[in-house]
Amino acid sequence: MRFLYPLGLLGLIGIPILIIVYIIKSKYTEITVSSTYIWRLSEKFLKRRNPLNKLTGIISLILQLLMVAVISLAIAHPIIILPGSANEYCFVLDGSASMRMTDENGNTRFEIAKDEIEKVIDSASEGSVYSLIYVGDGTRTVYERNENKETAKLLLDELEPSYSSPEYFDAIGKAQMIFDENSSALVYVVTDKQYKSINNATLISVGGSCENYAVSDVSYALLSGALTVNGTVSSYTGDAALDLELYVDEADTPYATQTVNVTGGSSASFTMSCNVKSFSSIKVKITNSDALALDNELVVFNAESEKSYKTILVSDRPFFMESVLSSVTNTDVTVMSTEEYDGQTGYGLYIFDSYELKELPSDGAVWFINPKNSVPKADFSFQGEVSLEYAQTLDITKSSSALARSLTESINGKEIYVMGYAKCSPGRSFTTLLSYKGSPVLFAGTNAYGNRQVVFGFDIHNSNLPLMLDFISFTKNFVKYSFPSVLEEVLFDVGEEVEVNVISNCESIRIDSPTGKVDYLDLGTAMSSYVLNEVGVYDITLMVSGSPREFSVYCSVPEIERVPTVTEESFSLQGEKQNNGFDGEYDPMMILFITLVVLFIADWGVYCYEKYQLR
Repeated sequence: MRFLYPLGLLGLIGIPILIIVYIIKSKYTEITVSSTYIWRLSEKFLKRRNPLNKLTGIISLILQLLMVAVISLAIAHPIIILPGSANEYCFVLDGSASMRMTDENGNTRFEIAKDEIEKVIDSASEGSVYSLIYVGDGTRTVYERNENKETAKLLLDELEPSYSSPEYFDAIGKAQMIFDENSSALVYVVTDKQYKSINNATLISVGGSCENYAVSDVSYALLSGALTVNGTVSSYTGDAALDLELYVDEADTPYATQTVNVTGGSSASFTMSCNVKSFSSIKVKITNSDALALDNELVVFNAESEKSYKTILVSDRPFFMESVLSSVTNTDVTVMSTEEYDGQTGYGLYIFDSYELKELPSDGAVWFINPKNSVPKADFSFQGEVSLEYAQTLDITKSSSALARSLTESINGKEIYVMGYAKCSPGRSFTTLLSYKGSPVLFAGTNAYGNRQVVFGFDIHNSNLPLMLDFISFTKNFVKYSFPSVLEEVLFDVGEEVEVNVISNCESIRIDSPTGKVDYLDLGTAMSSYVLNEVGVYDITLMVSGSPREFSVYCSVPEIERVPTVTEESFSLQGEKQNNGFDGEYDPMMILFITLVVLFIADWGVYCYEKYQLR
């Protein structure tokens, strides 16, 4: 035994002091009565023999001495050493998305897992040490060889399950290090997974059979105002009739509903349709309740909806260009004659057809058709017009550069005739796509503002290009080049990376997670990536030339985490298991307090008996 505060034993000095007080105190009490009759009457009672009368004084003294001793011991705070009763405990806690599944009482598996760990900690002897390895978005050691039970339980209570499907390699490695240092350590794996084999560890399973449904693989097609949505629904346990609802954009009521019968442990496809001209997002929702609500809905964003950039076409003959733009993209085109244009800004794409431009717009991509002059910061020089006696064909580039390949995709390049061209000298940032006897006629690159630029060095109205399929292909390629896709995909699983193209004049890229966490991406590379760790809608905002451009992606629960019961291969720690505990501790403070209360009540009872026995 040891004492935390040995000086508390000085309180035992009160024992001899109490005995001295008991010895010297008066044992007789003088009582004045009003008459002889009352005195004689009292003598009759005093003559009655009561053996307790002689003992009450000594019993009270003994009780008071015991109280002094107990109080002194309580102040000294004794700790009793229990040899071999303490252990080292290591908990590996599963924090995967499936641990968010709930039971019939609404308790999540993660909450049940934390309760199980607390039970083990509470039952452990004082002096034991505790380590906790959490496996969620990553593997981390929450604490290692913590000796304080309350601290261990407090840090455990602060943990929350992740949305991911983690690997256990790092967790096994960390547990193996603890086991290597102490082969008597008790390792507990607390998870909803099952294991075919487990070695040198104890499995605490918090899983079980439950109903779970999920929607996945949602795709859409929009044709002539009719939206068709296809997808898959799954029931992981029993047969189910799943009720589906289709929402478009932020609508409060569904655009379509459907019931799909699914066999337990399998999936079924569905198709829903409604009439809409355009949309930004669609949501498919399962209304049936189950153990995991996170996978009961899925949101798909229209990747093309953000590309409806404002375009201005400055031309006195806009028919061909306006027609092809409306056929290949949903770009909002404003047509303006050469006389009407007076330096208007605020457009994502500027197209100047046979126009003598004085100042280059700085806030968007620019296309020149049949340029008439050199424009400051356009990074090409105009050297005059060249007329041909008769139509001549243009030569398509043979460059193997990535830009040339992307801009000439699906281009035949044969028999494109022109009656003349503007002799231009493009800067080093431009790539020539069509040429006539070595002179660049169609080229693309970036101007001094960092914006993408395309130059048609000929009058398209005096060529056969507008009548060819190449005109449509070129326009598609140039639109894609001028409006680069910020996002290639809009639907992900937790743990995957979203890649964001850093476009010209991009000042910042902000990402808001479903839980409100804000991050900013690096602008130092052409493409920046971000790991998605939550289920729900991520909002991505690009600040371009002072104007925000907003995108959204949806992140789903990984497929493996939707299954209520999963069996893993093994959880094995290498080595020979020992059963050697170390000295534990027992804190008898509660017993001392209870003893003190009992002694006090007993002493009070003796006092009351002695005081009022004649009444």
